[in-house]
Amino acid sequence: MWTLSGFSDEISDDFQEQCSVVRGLGMGHLELRSAWGTNVLDLDEAQVRRALEVLQAHDLRVSSIGSPVGKVHLDADVAEHLDRARRAVELAQAFGARYVRVFSFFLRPDEAPEQVRDAVLERMAALAEVAAAGDVVFLHENEKGIYGDVPARCADVLSSVASPHLRAAWDAANFVQVGVRPHTEGYALLRPHLEYVQVKDAHLATGEVVPAGRGDGEVLDTVRALHEDGFDGFFSLEPHLAQAHELGGFSGPELFTTAHTAFTGLLRAESISYR
Repeated sequence: MWTLSGFSDEISDDFQEQCSVVRGLGMGHLELRSAWGTNVLDLDEAQVRRALEVLQAHDLRVSSIGSPVGKVHLDADVAEHLDRARRAVELAQAFGARYVRVFSFFLRPDEAPEQVRDAVLERMAALAEVAAAGDVVFLHENEKGIYGDVPARCADVLSSVASPHLRAAWDAANFVQVGVRPHTEGYALLRPHLEYVQVKDAHLATGEVVPAGRGDGEVLDTVRALHEDGFDGFFSLEPHLAQAHELGGFSGPELFTTAHTAFTGLLRAESISYR
């Protein structure tokens, strides 16, 4: 049975409201990216304890830490960034989450992917070692503008590092926004690495993000393929229906509900069970 989650900070800055809406939709998990307007990696220990109390009160669990690790340029301080990754691992352990979202570093306009490949792979291997040390799994998301923004380079990162602690998070909308038809061009290549799915869709012509199944992200094709080959994991709503920016997005309670209704409607139409 597939498990629904979601970037609950798209609902509200207030963590209480995030949890209330998520639970009201019948979901048992959320993806923790920020709470009370603070990025998850910057929560202090008192805020972590408070968040745990709120989660317990709403009978919710954390599917993944939605960290920004790897959303920097390659000239960023490596040691400092690895410290951020270790903090992400600490938080995953504190919240009982197996997964942490990461990225494969922004490229500058004058940086060709093939020229920086070795540096990217060195840093991604180092991140995988941090994940292994903490017994968690880092999920590489195909964010636009990073090294791994198209299927071939995502596969390059994952197969080159070749660690069970570095796996793929699939984001159809992000693929669309870099001119990729996700299922047609990426599914066969990335399915061996795929462990987590982020749910959003987009129009190829404009890049506008839309609810799942209403854009060019081939969401239905991907859902059918995953169901056929026995995928059993998380599907995390990341609607971005009101605004989107480099470190996340926002939808509000109503549009988050719209995103949930669109995706669950698609699953029901396919007779796919979920919780």
